[in-house]
Amino acid sequence: MSSIRIEGLTRRFGSGDGAVTAVDGITLDVADGEFLVLLGPSGCGKSTLLRMLAGLTPPTGGRILLDDRDITAAAPRERDLAMVFQSYALYPHLTVAKNIGFPLRTRRRRDPHIDAAARVAEVAQVLGLEELLDRRPRALSGGQRQRVALGRALVRDPGAFLLDEPLSNLDATLRTATRAELTDLHHRLRSTFVYVTHDQVEAMTMATRIAVLNQGRLEQVGTPEEVYDAPASTFVAGFIGSPAIGLLPAELRGVGGELRAVGEGVDLPLGAGEGTRDVLVGVRPEHLRIGTGDARLHGTVRLVENLGGEEVAHVEVGGGRVALRGPRPLGLTVGDAVSLTCDPDRIHLFSATSGRRLVRTPEPARTAVAV
Repeated sequence: MSSIRIEGLTRRFGSGDGAVTAVDGITLDVADGEFLVLLGPSGCGKSTLLRMLAGLTPPTGGRILLDDRDITAAAPRERDLAMVFQSYALYPHLTVAKNIGFPLRTRRRRDPHIDAAARVAEVAQVLGLEELLDRRPRALSGGQRQRVALGRALVRDPGAFLLDEPLSNLDATLRTATRAELTDLHHRLRSTFVYVTHDQVEAMTMATRIAVLNQGRLEQVGTPEEVYDAPASTFVAGFIGSPAIGLLPAELRGVGGELRAVGEGVDLPLGAGEGTRDVLVGVRPEHLRIGTGDARLHGTVRLVENLGGEEVAHVEVGGGRVALRGPRPLGLTVGDAVSLTCDPDRIHLFSATSGRRLVRTPEPARTAVAV
């Protein structure tokens, strides 16, 4: 197992006015044995960052440390890192056993005592591939091919695994099963994993920590619970969660030591505080409920989605929309006027100008807002 430190890593493509910065000065630590997920939309720089870790793309600036050893300029074969690609990249003419054992060819030239057959058998047992060793890739399912690609990385016994969207080619059912297999494999190996995906479900269910990227920059790093319950920006809040968080424009108003967020269709108490500023109010679908109360949103139902055991109602509130999720039936139809309530402690506040999270400081029985 290995730890990885990324210091001010930057990658630019092109020069002059046409230059594009794909990764912009990212600093990040990956602990020994951690499962870190690099999460973000297409084009955010996550795969470029992973390729720089692997040595496949040279950085424009910054450095990479593996167990305190500077590997920024090291060749891929000198990094003790194993890469698993999105496309599997298996040799079609080789059997599963030979595909898995392929990385050991060069090692056996340096160390003829390596028992390649025993190592392949050990990896095949870990991944449940014992019955498939004599098959070729064309005779395998997508999930089996993905496990062979993992086996080829695992057989090297690397310091860390780098995985670039390895489940994106699988159908939804197989993706869920393979996700569970990967999580179980990490628990058994206790190895360091750096995993790239745009799928928030993969990130939330597999990661010990998530690094959210946006336009080449690091938006937030934290546990799945931290990035969901306390998103650092409107981007993180909107990217993680399905249905997405509702973001509504409002104004903070402090009257007599009480702070409220007030806007069109919005009247939410926030606890003790003073000051005035424009904000965006965020409320997640599972935290809203129908009814009257002190914390209220007033709007009109525009869409009701049937999800089987649940329904999601999309409600237009002033200049924005929120979603309400609950057990079916919610009892709402399109066109209904509805009042929604929310626990004040479940309300997220963001700066209307920067989009960054506003700090809310707990007090006995109430909540103060630092504005």
